[in-house]
Order: sequence, then C-alpha cells, then structure tokens
Amino acid sequence: MLQQVLAGARAMIPSEVWAPRILSLLRIVLGLILLQYGLAKLFGFPAVEMFENLKWSSLFGIAGFFELIGGSLLILGLFTQPAAFILSGEMAFAYFIEHFPRSFFPAQSEGDLAVALCFTFLYFAFAGGGPWSLDALLARPKPGTAA
Repeated sequence: MLQQVLAGARAMIPSEVWAPRILSLLRIVLGLILLQYGLAKLFGFPAVEMFENLKWSSLFGIAGFFELIGGSLLILGLFTQPAAFILSGEMAFAYFIEHFPRSFFPAQSEGDLAVALCFTFLYFAFAGGGPWSLDALLARPKPGTAA
C-alpha cells in the first residue's frame, strides 16, 4: 500500500506552481525575522535586554547593520542572491564567534537559528528570490522589446 502511495499516480512531486511561491514566502518571512534583529540591535525596537546600550561600532552593532540592510533587501527580493550570500557568511560568523565556543552542538550553544539561517541564505544565494521579488520583476522583458 505504502509503495503505491509513494510511487503511484498520487506520489508527492514538486509543485511547479507553488514551490516558487513558497520560496518567495520563505524569503520574505526570514527577511522580516532578520530585520527585527537589526532593528533591535541598532534602534532598541523591539526591546531585547542583551542588545541594550549596544555600541554601533561593536561586533553586534556591525551585525545589526548587515541584518537591517540584508533583511530589507530580502523582504523586497532585491539583489537577493548577493545579499543572501553575504548574510549566509554573517550567520556562519555568528555561529563560530558567538555559539561554537560554548559547544559544537547548536542545541547546546543556542546556535540553532544561526545555523538554519546560514544554510537557508546559502540556498537563496543559488535559488534566487522567487517570483514575488523585485529581482523577478526587473528581470521580466519590457513590453515592446525583443526577448
């Protein structure tokens, strides 16, 4: 029975319609999450105790600039691939500088989010921002021009 479900006519196959849209949705949601960290670090909103009195020139402050600008670019889907590549590197640095010294295991060092974001951003660097992005809008041929 299970074999028929997995290999039969009703087998789960990637959706050519919904997969790109969900890629865009994932990009937007993760952009919003990243933006909130940038705003919390640089402007104190939302208020996060560990980011109080943070100097903009500190390592966390510089990361806040990456998160503010990168999160905004991801939300818009503008320059998605280069922005995501840079953010993937930032998340790798975040893990190895902040979490790894406490433990190799992300569950013990509270580095789960940094690892997940690192590899998701790396995926965006290769997959792009999806159809609901300014990148896709700008890549469309203009009416009246040769394709």
